[in-house]
Amino acid sequence: MTTPEVISSIAELHDRLGQERDRAALTGGDTRIVLVPTMGALHAGHLALVRRAHTLGDIVVVSIFVNPLQFGAGEDLDNYPRTLEADLVTLGNENVAFVFAPSAREMYPSGEGDTRVAAGPVGSLYEGAARPGHFDGMLTVVAKLLGIVTPDAAVFGQKDGQQAFLVQRMVADLNVRTTIEVVNTVREPSGLALSSRNRYLDDAQHTAAQTLFAGLGAALAAAQAGPDAALAAANARIAAQPLVKLDYLVIVHPETFLSVPGDYRGPARMLVAARIGTTRLIDNLSLTLG
Repeated sequence: MTTPEVISSIAELHDRLGQERDRAALTGGDTRIVLVPTMGALHAGHLALVRRAHTLGDIVVVSIFVNPLQFGAGEDLDNYPRTLEADLVTLGNENVAFVFAPSAREMYPSGEGDTRVAAGPVGSLYEGAARPGHFDGMLTVVAKLLGIVTPDAAVFGQKDGQQAFLVQRMVADLNVRTTIEVVNTVREPSGLALSSRNRYLDDAQHTAAQTLFAGLGAALAAAQAGPDAALAAANARIAAQPLVKLDYLVIVHPETFLSVPGDYRGPARMLVAARIGTTRLIDNLSLTLG
């Protein structure tokens, strides 16, 4: 176990990463830096990202920052779990070199600022429709983190499928010289995707939440018959659980993230979001239709 160096200052992080790069240059080597952006409250899904990061570079930087720009009115910004001390122990066990844990004032010294990265039309769909402005705020902080750390690679989870798509598109559109790696969703044995929000579920709600993955599995089993059959199978499975209040269920093209027509055949991704009690969960699964 190592103790990560915790840095809260952007200037200090620049200095420390610059020292690491200079040290490598003196020996004729190169230091690859990999960023894992998180909002903390770390679980096994985050650790899968960290372990993937170790395979991609020499120095792993994990950022822990609960970004106010991606929370809307009535969302759980104030109640979002903040477990920095426990997170540092966890990251020490994973041999993380640096933890960047800035304050909101450090990231947004003039308030929330006037400049935003616009997520575009896809950013207003699905999660964007349920959480207006969420993806603009997410992309803005990711762009800032990439500019601060200047990593060779950054690692995201597939569980937030729309987020991963939008980050990859932003990096391509803005010619950012960072490779984006996406790691498969980590799940409980029941199939429920790991999420920091799972801790809000009581026992009955936790059992009910497993219906989301069961619905995705039903869609996978029906995928050969096409989009309409896959959607009907998933919807029927989820609707059978009265504690689950479906928000959206859609099949999208992986290259555009737009809904596919009923006669579409080929690779696709099903997205689902639902509320169980006061907790909102999302999931997604890759499908091949037809």
